[in-house]
Amino acid sequence: MTTTPPRIPRPRNELEPERRTKLWVAAGAATLGFLVALEIAARHYGQPGPLTHEARELIFAPRLGPLMYAGLALTMVVLTWRQRFIALGAAAAIDLGFLLVRLAAGTGPQQFGNGALWVTVAIAVVAITRRTGTERMLLLKGVGLGQLLVFGHKTGDTWLLITSKARPKVLDPYVATADHALGNPSWLVGRAIEATQPISGHALHVVYGQLPLAAALIGLYQLRHVAAERRFPAHHLVRTFLVIGLLGPAVYMIFPVVGPIYAYGAEGGQWAVSNVWPDSLPSIGVPHPVLFDGITPRNCMPSLHTAWATTLFIHSRNGSRAMRNTGTFWLVATLTATLGFGYHYGADLIAGVVFALTVEAGMRALSRGWDRSATVLVGYGTVVFTALLLSYRYLPMQLAAHPWVFGPLLLLATASVIHLYLRTTRRWDPKAAPEQQAGKRPAEPQLEPA
Repeated sequence: MTTTPPRIPRPRNELEPERRTKLWVAAGAATLGFLVALEIAARHYGQPGPLTHEARELIFAPRLGPLMYAGLALTMVVLTWRQRFIALGAAAAIDLGFLLVRLAAGTGPQQFGNGALWVTVAIAVVAITRRTGTERMLLLKGVGLGQLLVFGHKTGDTWLLITSKARPKVLDPYVATADHALGNPSWLVGRAIEATQPISGHALHVVYGQLPLAAALIGLYQLRHVAAERRFPAHHLVRTFLVIGLLGPAVYMIFPVVGPIYAYGAEGGQWAVSNVWPDSLPSIGVPHPVLFDGITPRNCMPSLHTAWATTLFIHSRNGSRAMRNTGTFWLVATLTATLGFGYHYGADLIAGVVFALTVEAGMRALSRGWDRSATVLVGYGTVVFTALLLSYRYLPMQLAAHPWVFGPLLLLATASVIHLYLRTTRRWDPKAAPEQQAGKRPAEPQLEPA
């Protein structure tokens, strides 16, 4: 009697070339369709969308020059060192030309970044017109990776515009009430930041604003062997970073929240429920939706800065000591900034951690092959995330009335997702833990052909 051997999930790098090509074409078409939909939505509200912004920045001064060069750096992982020097020199020369023209004309801010965009476009043109086969695919993947980082930021801006227009009422009183169970951390950290100004404020603003740049640095570290191997790792930070930015704003539409500094602070102006943050706790009574302005983004639940910093921390664990220290620093500083500047409640942060681990687990499972353990992990993370949102919305009074019961329960639910993630992923990669304990260099990530 013969027995059927157990089915082993087939990793992505064993997919047939034809199927892999079809998947890339489908992913590109879906991305383009999503960008077009966002463009149409932004036009509906009288604002340009991500495609218009990108086209304008070929000529006009980019709003975020460092982001443009971060995208170019990700694109250059597919180039040789000689090609990288040529590309970077060309980008700098083009930016210098734009700067001289703007100085002579006296028009607009003297920003940089046009050169990086022009060089990225040139690489795409060369790939299509002068390369074939695997080499063409590799170059186009590099261009796509770099531009996804740029477009990810631009689509985020468009999403924030849509949330402010489509959701006139916000649910801050619910989250502020539920936050009593966690000890109102935004008020505590906010007072600490005020007491240590201006040093703490300036430093944290840099960390908070340059999170995409930190992601690009860790992404570059993970992709440093692409040019030599002529293939990408099956999973890396940029993939999860972009998916979090894609899925997170959809939750904003379901649970619109503006944050303490707007709902209960000076930044809210006439729309603020009260002006007490961070000096004293607000008197809320029975939570209810409140009308807010049509400008402020409803981008608190979950905290995507927390989610991004969490994934950055996770992906830095297999790097050098400098990378690990960078990941730890950025996570701690980001959590401090999100609370201390009044941008988020504590409830937003724990939801962001659960959200990040769930998305990261799904992306890792897709790269290694989906199995039962992946289903359990992603399913459990989704259930806990949903339960957190439902408790904030429908049980805030109970959470606030019994903080010594529900505060630990909220933290325990978050810790359970962290524990399951660590236990499951260690089974997926059993060699990683012994190597790290022995002080050896961790194994390189699994690679996929170009």
